[in-house]
Amino acid sequence: MAKVVFVHGVGKQYLSEDSLARDVIPELRGGARLAGGPVPDAGDVGIAFYGDLFRPRGTRAGYVPDYDVTDIQSDDEVRLLMEWWMEAARTDPNVPAPDESGTRGPAGWALSQTLRLKRVRAALDALTGARFFGGVLDKALIGDLKQLTGYFNDEAIRAEARGRLVARITSETRVVVAHSLGSVIAYETLCEEAHSDWNVQMLVTLGSPLGMGTPVLDRLRPAAANRRGVWPTAAQRWTNIADATDVVAVVRELSPIFGSGLTDVAVHNGAHMHDATRYLTAVETGRALVAGLRQGDEAVCDM
Repeated sequence: MAKVVFVHGVGKQYLSEDSLARDVIPELRGGARLAGGPVPDAGDVGIAFYGDLFRPRGTRAGYVPDYDVTDIQSDDEVRLLMEWWMEAARTDPNVPAPDESGTRGPAGWALSQTLRLKRVRAALDALTGARFFGGVLDKALIGDLKQLTGYFNDEAIRAEARGRLVARITSETRVVVAHSLGSVIAYETLCEEAHSDWNVQMLVTLGSPLGMGTPVLDRLRPAAANRRGVWPTAAQRWTNIADATDVVAVVRELSPIFGSGLTDVAVHNGAHMHDATRYLTAVETGRALVAGLRQGDEAVCDM
């Protein structure tokens, strides 16, 4: 039974629990080692895998839907895309701001379908040239965007993803580490799915979009009120870790939203700002993981 459970982010639909574990578990253990341990055994780390829920059915392995600008249809998708664009412009001097002359920025994007497509095209052009996205193709960027919005719009996916995490957490689990969209799944699960025998000492969120207003925060369960989120009652402590240039983590300090029991920590991930393995190998992540494991050991000794 896992002492640590990891929940991945978007873009893992062509992996499996086992292939993800080969990448994640050594990096997670390495971060704990840098922090002075205890280092969990590989067998004590579980993976809550949900990527296959976003895999298109009946297509060849490795197939990526050939998304283009016309596939960004919903208001949710446009809003999220514009949030990413504005944040990329703020953190990358090579990305023009949406309100700069000639960029066809976000103001008034809903006026007409033609104008909407132009603004979406401008956003994609800006983002695919940003350092953060590293020249990623339109279809890959749109695919990731659709996974984040799809989680909120597809009740079957939402329920199954949360159920996968519930199945991994046991009475032995002390730390839940969650990256990107995984942090949304972990948060909602620890708020609403808690079991009486759970003893999660630490939630660690990495590159989390939880603080993004309309695209994420306003759609959480339980709902946030006036930008104040509910504490995940199944977790004793919460450490949120974000790179200063991680575009997905638009709001990097979550304590003003979720309360003073949350500790915000900044890290530097180099050129791959949102990469899960960069987050996991950071000593700051290791310290949060180790703190949760030690607190769990102390709680057991006190019983």
